[in-house]
Amino acid sequence: MSRQDPAPIAARAAAVKSALLDKGLLNTETVDHIVHLGADEWKPENGARVVARAWTDPDFRARLLDDGTAACAELGYEGPQGEYIVAIEDTPDRHNVIVCTQCSCTAWPVIGLPTDWYKSPEYRARVVREPRPVLRELGLELPTDVAIRVWETSAETRYMVIPLRPAGTESWTEEQLSRLVTREALIGTALALPACG
Repeated sequence: MSRQDPAPIAARAAAVKSALLDKGLLNTETVDHIVHLGADEWKPENGARVVARAWTDPDFRARLLDDGTAACAELGYEGPQGEYIVAIEDTPDRHNVIVCTQCSCTAWPVIGLPTDWYKSPEYRARVVREPRPVLRELGLELPTDVAIRVWETSAETRYMVIPLRPAGTESWTEEQLSRLVTREALIGTALALPACG
C-alpha cells in the first residue's frame, strides 16, 4: 500500500469539526465562537497593551507580577488558555524566554495562537539546551553578561514576558508603547524596540 500525503489542513480541520458535531461533542455555536476567538480576539496586540500598561502604571505592573491572570482580565483579556498567566519581567542583567517542550502552550488571550516556529520540535528542544544560539539564530544577540532564563509553559502555568522598556520612550503614550511589543517580545525571542527608519 502506498503512503499518501495527508489532506490539507483545512480539509482535516473540517473533518474533525464534522466528527465532533456528528457525535454531539460540540455544537455549531461553540465551534463558531472558538473560531471567532482564535481569528479575531486572541492576538499579541492584547499582550502588547498589557505590557504598555505595566510600563506606564506601577500599580498595574505590581498587580501583573503578583497575579497575571487577574491583571490581564482587568483589561478584558481572559478565557481559555488564559487561566494561569504568569508575567515574568526582563531586567538589564536577565532575559527571559518561554517554551512549551511538550506541545505549544501559550497564553492565547495575550500572545495569540502559537506560530509554526514556536510549535516546531527544533525550537522546543533546542531553546532549553542552548538558548543563546537559538536566540541568535532568531535574530536576537544578547550581551554575554546578560543571563538567559528559559521558562517552561504548561497547561498549569502560561508565561508571558514583560520586555525591558526601550530607553528614550519616557514621554510616549500607552498606545505608542504598545506598538513596540511583538509576539516575539512576549515570548522572549526579540526585544521591544522602536521601528527603524
